[in-house]
Parts: sequence; structure tokens; C-alpha cells
Amino acid sequence: MNHRDFVHPTGVLAGLALASACALGCAPPRPDRGSSESEGAVAAENAAAAPAPSASASASASASAPGSAAAERGADADSADSAEIAAALRDAAERARALLGERASALLLPWDSPARQRWHYTPRRREGVTLGDMNDEQSAATRALLATLLSDEGRAKVDGIVTIEGVLGRVEGNPGFRDPGRYALALFGEPSPDAPWGWRFEGHHLSLNVTQVGDGVATTPAFFGANPARVRSGPHKGLRVLAAEEDAARALFGSLSDAQWLRARIAPEAPFDLVTGNDSKVRLKRAQGLPASELSAEQTLLLRALLEVYTGNLRPALARAHMQRIERAGLGELRIAWAGSLKPGRSHYYRVHGPTHLIEYDNRGGNHIHSVFRDLEDDFGEDLLARHLREHPHPAASHNQPEQQP
Repeated sequence: MNHRDFVHPTGVLAGLALASACALGCAPPRPDRGSSESEGAVAAENAAAAPAPSASASASASASAPGSAAAERGADADSADSAEIAAALRDAAERARALLGERASALLLPWDSPARQRWHYTPRRREGVTLGDMNDEQSAATRALLATLLSDEGRAKVDGIVTIEGVLGRVEGNPGFRDPGRYALALFGEPSPDAPWGWRFEGHHLSLNVTQVGDGVATTPAFFGANPARVRSGPHKGLRVLAAEEDAARALFGSLSDAQWLRARIAPEAPFDLVTGNDSKVRLKRAQGLPASELSAEQTLLLRALLEVYTGNLRPALARAHMQRIERAGLGELRIAWAGSLKPGRSHYYRVHGPTHLIEYDNRGGNHIHSVFRDLEDDFGEDLLARHLREHPHPAASHNQPEQQP
């Protein structure tokens, strides 16, 4: 048995990565190897409502710290790039709003609306204006806004998620409920070069949340899901919208030695869903799994490739900013964890957890993916807003910062 036994049959990325790693001497794992921690580790952690091990103890402290997300933003991305992206996002949002005409009132919500931090990835009614209520020009303006935020890969995933929502509707015989037209755009506050504002594009299996303060842009939480993960019939047969999220992880975890696997596998069964769910603030008690400091050089390259799958959904300058902060905190400070089976087609879960960021992925039944990229310092612009308040005090306003957990 070799590493390709754990690669999805059409996982080209994983096959190439594993071939490269194994050529350099990685040890073959066995499927369903034993757990090094208690069987209820994931469920117990989900029940524990303790603060996450974030690099910032509070928003105010984070804003004043030299290494905070907001303080380092200028060093992470070229300031001209940052200003250009922020201006482009403002312009695209303004155009989308202007084209909506009378519907613009439904698009624009108050900046301090509690709905700004109430994000969801289940099928439900959403704030804002849906694609189904837009004409072609309005829909094109919405897609132009997304194109200003996302890379080619990110845009392809958004298009794919919307497409397979229609597939799911046909499979379930409920096209009115599983409707590609139910994805919605909402603005929170007026687009402004000075005052905080934000926007969200969201629907079933997709939630993109953007906060802007001046030239600073926060881009998390960012959720991408796919059901089916692999389309098994019809005109889109074989489509795997989130193939990279699965294949890059299989490349990494499939490269582990038996000893490494014992530390990385935190439970024999995958949890029912993401441990953090749709919490507005991550509250994982502690990082679990194998420290990345114990990975070989080749395995570290596989870890970096997995990280770049998630950061790479964003346009390059925004992706670089996230990667540079992860690297500054130290790749060795990350922990990687797996739950469930390594065999393709079976339920599995993984996590990459570090001082500044969290990646979670769950594949229920082997063909239903939920994945999320979280910034432990700057979800919903928490760190950006704290810095803004420090530099521009607003005694009577909180700018709707996320509540600090006890």
C-alpha cells in the first residue's frame, strides 16, 4: 500500500504533491490508524466555551501591540496595493448600490446592525438583495465586486458553489428551496474612505464577509462549502468545486509517519460539522494535534500548499498579507489535526490552528464539504476597528466590535 491509496482518484494536486514528497523519503501511513487522544476529543472541545488562544487578548490591546494584525498591515502588503484594493472595493460596492435603484434600500443596512456578525452557511432567508431579484446588469455589478476581492480560483469556487446548488435542488426535487438565485449581497454602512463599513455575499454553502476601515481590508470569516463535493451524475458529472481543499490536505496528512499520525489524529470519528460552527468569534479552547515544528522540510511545503489553498481564494495582495502574518507568528506554531478516516469517500475532518489563523474542514459522509478560514485577530475587522478607535476615539460609539467572550 502506498500514499496514492489515500488520494482522491481525480486529485491531481494531491497525486503530484505526494509523489514529490515520497520521492524524498516520506513514510507510508496505514488507513484508519489509531487515535492518540480520547475518542470524544472533538466533541468535548466543541462543548468547551473557552476563549481561543488568540495572539490578542482584547481588541484594544491588540491594536496597540506592535505585532497586531492592523499594525502590521502596512508591512504585509504594499501600501499602494492596499489603497488600490480598498478604493476598488469601494467603487465596486458603490456601483452595485447605484444600479439597484429602488432596491438599494434593501441592500444597505446600518453599520451597527447586529446582522453584520450573524453569518450563516445553511439555506435560509438573507439580508440584502438576492441574485434572483437582480437584473443582468445588477448581477454583473455584484460579480464585479466579488472579482475585486477574489482570485481567479476564488471566483471559480463561488461560481461552482452557486452551480451545484441547482444540482442539489434537482437531486432533492426541491428547486425552489435549493435556488441559485437566493445568494444575497448586503452592505453594512455607507462605503467610505474614512468611516468603517462592510459587505457580505452569502447563501447556502457560501459566506464572504468583508470589513473596511480606511485602506485596511479584513476578509474573514470566509466559508466555502460543497454538496455534493463530487457531482455524480448529470451535465456537471465529475465536478469537484473544492477539490484542492481535500486533495492538499490528503497530501499533507498522507505524508505523516506512524508516530506523527498518532499525534495528528485527534478522534477516530469526524464531528458532525465544523467545531466552531458559525460563531461570530472563535472560541476553541486550545490548539490540538501535531505541532508543525515536528514536520520535515518536505511536509512543511505540503502544509504551506494547504494554507495557500485557503489564502489563495483572495486576490494576491490580500492572500500575501495573510500568509505573511502566519509566517511571522511562525509556521512551527501551527498545529495540524485530523479526525475520521483517511480513506476517500468516508467522513473526515481536519484543522490547522495557529496563533493568528484557523482553518477548519469537515466532509460529512465523504461527499459534503464545509470549510472555513478564520482570522483569530481580525474576523469582522476586529483589529482594524480597535486601531481605528484608538486613533480616532468615538466615546459614544463602539463601531460594532465583536463582543469579548468571558
